Amino acid sequence: MRQLSLAIVGADFPNKKGPTRRFEIAMCKPGEPVYLEHEPRNRADPRAIAVYSSRGIQIGYVRAERAQLILTEMQRGGLSAIFQQPDPWGATIRVGLQGAEPLLPDPMDQS
Repeated sequence: MRQLSLAIVGADFPNKKGPTRRFEIAMCKPGEPVYLEHEPRNRADPRAIAVYSSRGIQIGYVRAERAQLILTEMQRGGLSAIFQQPDPWGATIRVGLQGAEPLLPDPMDQS
């Protein structure tokens, strides 16, 4: 089973409408679903992947260095994601790759 924790950045940028990203991150609970959406028309990076809470509010973006891996998994249809935790840079999500269901990591697991 392949799983990966991903840093979600851009929390300090404004949303076009609705609550701020930081506010929405504060509303997210560990384990609730989050949704990823590829933005091929994004001027900064055509591989950009926006991350949305279960309420449909954007909380940020997958970091650029992980975008191609995640985009490939999205295109294969084998990716699902959950909110893991808020962090100083924004948030961390947990993704299941190759059809795996994401599970929150054990807090005692330091690896």
